[in-house]
Amino acid sequence: MLKSILMGAAFATTAATGAFAADFPQRPIQVVVPYSAGGSTDLSMRVVAETFERLFDGQMVVRNQPGGGGAIGSSAALNARADGYTLGAGAQGPLVIKPLIGGTDYKLDDVEFIGLYARSLQVMVACADAPFSDYDAFVEYAKDKAPQVGNSGAGGANQISAEAFADAAGITIESVPFNGSSEARTACIGGHIDAMVASPAEALAASEAGQMSPLFVMEDERIDLFPDTPTAVEKGVDFTWSSWKGLIGPKGMDEDTRAWLRDAVEKVANDEQFRKTLTDMGEFVVYEDGEAFEARARKDMETSKKVLEKLHMLEMNN
Repeated sequence: MLKSILMGAAFATTAATGAFAADFPQRPIQVVVPYSAGGSTDLSMRVVAETFERLFDGQMVVRNQPGGGGAIGSSAALNARADGYTLGAGAQGPLVIKPLIGGTDYKLDDVEFIGLYARSLQVMVACADAPFSDYDAFVEYAKDKAPQVGNSGAGGANQISAEAFADAAGITIESVPFNGSSEARTACIGGHIDAMVASPAEALAASEAGQMSPLFVMEDERIDLFPDTPTAVEKGVDFTWSSWKGLIGPKGMDEDTRAWLRDAVEKVANDEQFRKTLTDMGEFVVYEDGEAFEARARKDMETSKKVLEKLHMLEMNN
């Protein structure tokens, strides 16, 4: 049951949250999710909303506005009145990649980064019948041949991460786009492609069933789900990548309102019940303030720009 963000006049200041801007919020806050209901961005934002309601005794309304690969809903949030009452679910694809490809009426400079609360980690896996089953064999194979690496869609985050790793490692891959991650997973399990980028949860279930073999994790350090799987970094390749989830808004908010929202996201991200719920959903819960969130987005945009330029997918005016 999802109501959503925030509060009526009842919680201008409360004992649980300390002193905030005394006149904000005075009505419910709406958060635009740029995807259909039921996806990971939508589900995690609904947990954010429920946590806001519990912590602040207010209301947050989640509104799904899909289309354009996330660009339509993101545009609605970023072009809203900058009063703090219309925000957006910040996702990597529509904020970092879509403006480079074209078809958006906004740029990264138009985004007010409020706070990041979760990241979706990524694992490169070998598919059924692949000619390699570990990192070293994968890289060695890719020095002579281009393994077919599936992704959830041309120009999407999974293709960007696979191509960016290939560049960093000095190897060549053949990207194979599918209509969504489920199609890519089916092809991988069926042995129709050599490898793919998967979430840790996907990779764990498939590896336990003998359908995939984890090759490496796209993090600085190994993760608990795959303690025996190396990172690219420890193999000498300076490469990390993850998709992320956070709260954004339009530029132009007054300082008090922005500070209130940033403080609220920090409290949500550090709430024990929130962290457990998202972790059980397969998310990697981590808080980053607005500045760190923006820095991460800008770094990912630079990585994406290089890959899209190589793939001849970069819009001419970028």
